[in-house]
Amino acid sequence: MAISHSPLSRDDRRTELREFLRSRRARVSPADVGMPDGGRRRTPGLRREEVAVLAGVGVSWYTWLEQGRDIKVSEQVLDAIARALLLGAAERAHLYRLAGLNPPQAPSAPSAAPSPEVRRLLDAWSPRPGYVRDRHWNFTAVNDAARVVFGYGESDHNCLVSFFTNARYRVLHRNWAETATDVAAAFRADAARYPDDPEFGRIAADLAAVSPEFAGLWARHDVAEHTSAVKAVDHPDAGTMIFDATLLPLPEHPGHHLILHNPRPGTGTEQRLETLLRQHSLVVPHPG
Repeated sequence: MAISHSPLSRDDRRTELREFLRSRRARVSPADVGMPDGGRRRTPGLRREEVAVLAGVGVSWYTWLEQGRDIKVSEQVLDAIARALLLGAAERAHLYRLAGLNPPQAPSAPSAAPSPEVRRLLDAWSPRPGYVRDRHWNFTAVNDAARVVFGYGESDHNCLVSFFTNARYRVLHRNWAETATDVAAAFRADAARYPDDPEFGRIAADLAAVSPEFAGLWARHDVAEHTSAVKAVDHPDAGTMIFDATLLPLPEHPGHHLILHNPRPGTGTEQRLETLLRQHSLVVPHPG
């Protein structure tokens, strides 16, 4: 497990770890974990000895951990302590970070439709383009603005496949050749997150069979990770539009991302975008 690059200093992290463990221990009663209460207690919650027993670790070791001493910890021990203290997923991840480890990646969810809240956000984002994709880069939702601006049609089901096979999108994308390298590398990086998932290999093999450009890039084994990008479009009806694209993970569906495109200031994109979408009756009036 890689060491976490926490914004807290080492001493601050130990202090926070001490206070966090004490506070979590105080909120769990013996009855919550099936233990006898053992009579009157000076402080609420479990004793350190009880946490150690429940987690299967030595009392002295757990005491040192709670005191914030410089000791080595493992994922297995942290998981055992998390179970003993009835920590939720976010609390377990916080415990990992405070102990100096990166929390395990949450298993990705199968492709799922966006929640009503995300759907409303995507619709409200119009007239700016936006869409949701799952871990395999399949589109699960695309707003109308993205279809008009980027040329996505009903036959476009996968972001990667469309990038390399949608002729209209390829013509529109000003820096297609330069961007293609990053797109293939980003898909490979995502595939590496799920080494036991054969769907990534199937998508790559099928695409390589019909796209020589992708086949060549895939064979290079480049990897890249991006949470933002600049996307330039030469639209035949609106001219050049430049967007800042931001990729946002959706915690309720691990592996899914919401990708939002915002007109880059000073490029005239916002005006061109509204003119274009007005032609398609898609402009959403902004409240004054």
